[in-house]
Amino acid sequence: MSASRRSGTTDELGPDEPEPDGSDLLAALLDGMDAALCAFDADGVVTHWNREAERILGWTAAEAVGRPGFAGWAVRTADAEEVEGRLLSAMEAPGRQVNEFALLTKEGGRVLVRTQSAAVRGPDGKPAGVYCAFSEVHAQIDLERSIALSEALFADASWGVVLVDADLRPAVVNAHAARALGMGRTAVLGRPLGELLSQGVEELESALTHVLAEGAPPAPAEMWVSVRSAEGEKRRCWRSGFVRLASPLTEEPVPLGVGWLFQDVTEARQTEQEAALLRFRANQLHRAARAAAECEDPGEAATVHLDFSLAGFADHALIDRVAGGPVADGEGPVRLVRAVATPAGAPGPSLLTGKAGLPVRYAEGHPALQCVERAGSVRAGSGESTPERTREWALARQWPADSVHALCAVLRSRGRTLGVVTFLRGAGRSRFERADAMYAEDVAARIAMALDLKGLVERP
Repeated sequence: MSASRRSGTTDELGPDEPEPDGSDLLAALLDGMDAALCAFDADGVVTHWNREAERILGWTAAEAVGRPGFAGWAVRTADAEEVEGRLLSAMEAPGRQVNEFALLTKEGGRVLVRTQSAAVRGPDGKPAGVYCAFSEVHAQIDLERSIALSEALFADASWGVVLVDADLRPAVVNAHAARALGMGRTAVLGRPLGELLSQGVEELESALTHVLAEGAPPAPAEMWVSVRSAEGEKRRCWRSGFVRLASPLTEEPVPLGVGWLFQDVTEARQTEQEAALLRFRANQLHRAARAAAECEDPGEAATVHLDFSLAGFADHALIDRVAGGPVADGEGPVRLVRAVATPAGAPGPSLLTGKAGLPVRYAEGHPALQCVERAGSVRAGSGESTPERTREWALARQWPADSVHALCAVLRSRGRTLGVVTFLRGAGRSRFERADAMYAEDVAARIAMALDLKGLVERP
């Protein structure tokens, strides 16, 4: 006796006694199903019991078929009446009935199962019994949790989730990732990463390829990328984690792609970089002040301040002093004489120049002259142009030919204008920002103090 009991009880489940071959076929069919199945006749006697039910509870078909209900073997005696009542109530109810309760294994353990039961009708249409399919609830719960987690990740997660296929193209994208990439969720699918990112795509593809071949890295990685968008390119820093996805339906792992999870940490990293930059610049100013204090020559003190300020800040620097000595505010046009300059075309310390005292031929509207007139910093740049145009722009302003961005800060001491310090950046460097202007003004104040106290400026 394997999956069903050949007795009079079985007759109540069908119009005719099945042929032996038909019974064997039914037993084989029930045993081949993945779901645990059992059946009861109208009196509550077990008539069918398949292999999956045997696997879950440990009771064989020979031990289960013919027993009156579950009492005392598959269910605790105290719970038997309630469990059997709920199962057999399906004979009088339409459709399927779903219940959850604990069953006992042959070893005495308890298994929480979810059952689906429905009535079996006889030839006269009257209830002849109940069939019941059941499964372990924890497996169902695990499945439901997996589905719920997937839906939450792709709908409500506050970080980006992208499933990348084996060809390194997005196959599934959640709403957060789509916003970060500047596109709709469907527009991202199937596109090469190079169409989504203008910079950082090589590093990202290298990481994805490594995960496909070797598995997930032990820690998240931070990547700087530039995202293409309608407003232009946006530089972002994404903290990324990766997991390799493999098919659970095969014995050997078959890679399906990579799960890429990322969080935008741009603001935090920029804040850290700005703080580190401020600490470095403050340290440079402190070192410059200590070194300049040891200089007896005023020109040397000015060059020391200039050399320390250039580190990581600019490529070139100039100091122009006011011809004829300091001027008070509103004293009309001034002429500037080159006093200090960094060597052009080669690294090295700043050099004292302008011993002849000849004014620099600055055209009207030159940034250095504007700086004196406004008594404040002035930023300038060549803009988007060809190298030839950029060279002409720099030479016309009496600056080194490779200059692209300029920042002028006025040298003032005791309410008088002493001159101008100009910082210059070449191609490949970013333009000067507001924070740079504040640093340049701090450097200018220290240079002006050193020049005024040591007497480099001419006094009337």
